[in-house]
Amino acid sequence: MGGEMTPKTPSSMSYTVEQLVAVNPYNPDILPDLENYVNEQVSSQTYSLDANLCLLRLYQFEPDRMSTQIVACILIKALMAMPAPDFSLCLFLIPERVQMEDQFKTLIVLSHYLETARFRQFWDEAAKNRQIVEVVPGFEQAIQEYAIHVLSLTYQKIPRTILAEAINIEGLALDKFIEHQVATSGWHLEKGLDKSQLIVLPCNEFNHPELKKNTADSIPLEHITRIFPILS
Repeated sequence: MGGEMTPKTPSSMSYTVEQLVAVNPYNPDILPDLENYVNEQVSSQTYSLDANLCLLRLYQFEPDRMSTQIVACILIKALMAMPAPDFSLCLFLIPERVQMEDQFKTLIVLSHYLETARFRQFWDEAAKNRQIVEVVPGFEQAIQEYAIHVLSLTYQKIPRTILAEAINIEGLALDKFIEHQVATSGWHLEKGLDKSQLIVLPCNEFNHPELKKNTADSIPLEHITRIFPILS
């Protein structure tokens, strides 16, 4: 999760970003280190929510030092962390006047589409705003993983067309993607009634409710034997 850079403090000693956040979370002197750390998260495709929240809090105290480019990167990384609620946590710390800027309004719309699983609208909106989202490597892959997560909570089997729409991949690229998932993630393929391709997703307690553990199954036997005399 990062934290390997060693920014310099005024005392000339070296600390990890996590140590700086833990010791001086409200010290504006660490603001440049946290901004550099956001850029490192982007370039190295790592992520630290705690450090990013700390930076957003410091911006609240130092509004003149706020970098909208850094804030945008933080929000994009938070979108990539879905289904975790990181985007909302970050947005809460961003002033409303900043949220009204076009790039942030776009990111808020994108988050809404993801939260409501409207993937076609998401990918259409993202395509219109490539200059915003493509500054963070791995964005598309992270959203594809989230889309598959949502599908796996809902469906036992999905038509190829539904998968293609959710992850925004078609043709030969989709064939290769499905082959990779079959080899690594337990997917299976079937033919539908109309000879179309169906993807069979791995079983879980959400798409196969019968797999959900009954609460009684998790109660130790000795507890049950204690209850019986009381009930009799």
